[in-house]
Amino acid sequence: MSPFLTALIASGTILVIILATDLGRRRVTTMRMLRSLIAVAVIVAIFVHSLPMDGNAPSFQLAGIGTGVICGLIAGALLPAHRDASGEIYTVGGLGYALVWIVLSSARVVFAYGSEHWFGEEIVRFSIDYKLSGPDVYSNAFVFMALAMVLARTAVLMRKSARLRAATAVPGVESEQRSGSTR
Repeated sequence: MSPFLTALIASGTILVIILATDLGRRRVTTMRMLRSLIAVAVIVAIFVHSLPMDGNAPSFQLAGIGTGVICGLIAGALLPAHRDASGEIYTVGGLGYALVWIVLSSARVVFAYGSEHWFGEEIVRFSIDYKLSGPDVYSNAFVFMALAMVLARTAVLMRKSARLRAATAVPGVESEQRSGSTR
């Protein structure tokens, strides 16, 4: 499968699941978090065929993971959490949150398309110069980036949930967190 098709399917699938799961006011549940993680695990199983270890391939793939973690932390910061009167924890995913996911998913797809149609020779030259061994390195970096982004966002949600649950035990903190200061 071409890097473009891999990026299109993987990024599109993850984008749809994340936006369907997080946009608007949503209750934080174990299933909500697991749904995203399961989707990414399936994407990895389908699209990661090899793990190139020659040259700078491991570093390049790790760069994809690092980028995904940073972007996931940013996305998580844009997903405020609060506890309602019943004690349930909710998040509110808005336009900023959606834009982070849309822009990054689109960037992966555009890069993959461009590497096949606009700047293929430059990618080959870059791969030779920096000792990157084939298209799997790029596909993996994008898939790992998406995985890391979802994992980081899930970690942020878990942390926010834990803080809100713990706040009920500390007088005065709960009212402060209900006002939106937990981000």
